[in-house]
Amino acid sequence: MRADIESLNPFELNVYLKKSVNDEDESKEWLNAGRGNPNWTASVPRAAYYLLGEFATNETLDQEDDIIGSKIKDKKGRVDRFQDFLDQKTSKGSSFLKDVWDNGEHLLGMKKEKWLTYILDYMIGDNYPYPVRILTACEQPVKHYMHHELFGARPVPFDVFAVEGGTAGIVYLFESLVNNHLLEPKDTIALMIPTFAPYLEIPELPEYGFETEYIKSELMEIDGKASYQFSEAELDRLRNDDIKAVFVVNPSNPTANAIYDKTIEQLKDIVQRDNPNLMILTDDVYGTFLDDFTSLFTSLPFNTACIYSYSKYFGATGWRVGTLALSEENIFDKRLSELPQAKKEELDKRYGPISSSPRDLLFIDRLVADSRSVALNHVAGLSAPQQVMMTLFSLYSLVDKEDEYKKKVMEMCYERQKLLYDALDLTLPLKELDTAYYSEIDFALWLKDRYSTSFKTYIVEHHTMTDLIAKLVQEERLMLLKADAFGSSTWSVRVSLANLDTEAYAEVGRRIVNMMDRMHGEWKEVRAADNA
Repeated sequence: MRADIESLNPFELNVYLKKSVNDEDESKEWLNAGRGNPNWTASVPRAAYYLLGEFATNETLDQEDDIIGSKIKDKKGRVDRFQDFLDQKTSKGSSFLKDVWDNGEHLLGMKKEKWLTYILDYMIGDNYPYPVRILTACEQPVKHYMHHELFGARPVPFDVFAVEGGTAGIVYLFESLVNNHLLEPKDTIALMIPTFAPYLEIPELPEYGFETEYIKSELMEIDGKASYQFSEAELDRLRNDDIKAVFVVNPSNPTANAIYDKTIEQLKDIVQRDNPNLMILTDDVYGTFLDDFTSLFTSLPFNTACIYSYSKYFGATGWRVGTLALSEENIFDKRLSELPQAKKEELDKRYGPISSSPRDLLFIDRLVADSRSVALNHVAGLSAPQQVMMTLFSLYSLVDKEDEYKKKVMEMCYERQKLLYDALDLTLPLKELDTAYYSEIDFALWLKDRYSTSFKTYIVEHHTMTDLIAKLVQEERLMLLKADAFGSSTWSVRVSLANLDTEAYAEVGRRIVNMMDRMHGEWKEVRAADNA
């Protein structure tokens, strides 16, 4: 049984251990700091969403008591009705919509009257999403948001595919890279670790058969503070042009640190000098938790595909909304044009049913088609109401000139981190590069620093991290997540700073200390008896 438990991935282990918890035990509140699902939501854009739904529904009715509505069509007087509708509401959601209507037309990509008709149609959701890549009235707000939050200074022009969250984006990418012979079985790819555990597992699937190199970060001192970063020697392994693609979560999961500027400059040099065809796949979901974030897409747009999910920042994991961005000129299209003739002819057959000139089909449009096994390309695309929610999230950030929402979310995460670190007597990491969405704790190092080298050695020799996590569940009603499956050390744990109330994080630290104090006391008693 123990071997079975040790072999479980961290998420399945948590499910297994949760079943052992007595829900009727009220001696201590159950605290699950394992899952990364945020416990906050962005209420203002959600309120706006439901107001739009109310107005859109009214616009489908000819009479108030109708139970069958029509489609959203151009209707005389709609703009006046919309403004009157908002004037009758006094919520923050209506104030946000008024702000967009009065001051945000430049963000919409079209005249606001036209945008309103489009967005109401999407809200009703009675038509297939078209264009299938991203809806017309959603595209520019989403792009503006990505500029504002992720890319900073305007990068080269780029295209966006609206997807069912970041996980769908990475699955679609891997599938299309393989389908289009940009990655072949036995090709070498690199993963920059630690990283989200499932991303480590995907390349190992038998249908891919990749050879995988692991580029590992380490705890370094930068400006007198600790940060997980990649050494120059470790990153230089990417100079080997046998490595066709590299995948990175930036900022990372579970270490929660963004890549340092010097590392980005080194990566640019690697691409320019030694590995110009390197395909970079970056997941930037945590980038919005930093004041000054630099996406790899900003620095290396030609080589980079950028995945972004709205799930964490807006508390929207259940919405499944995200984007996949590619520069209009990119390495993926370049490599497609360089494929051998036989492979081009093979791909002509694959994409011929959806294009009269399949060789001109861009990689991003192949991604869309592959997401529906090509044959169902005409019904591809993220659902229209989901794209409305994504658009409102984007606009909310864009009209928030003082970054009030961003500041509150970041302050909350940093406060939770401080409470945890104070309870464990740990030094806070370098704030400028740290999202404070997670904390990775090297348990063995913490045991040595808090107790002694000999006690740490005893624990490591007689226990596993799984043992201690299970013991925390049983004795302290506290769940943490093993971090070794993310590519971290076998004695690291991930504490999610996102999914418990702020004051609970001091208690998380205290419970860890309480259990280890007991184990330390028992160890000292045994040693004293042995020496008597």
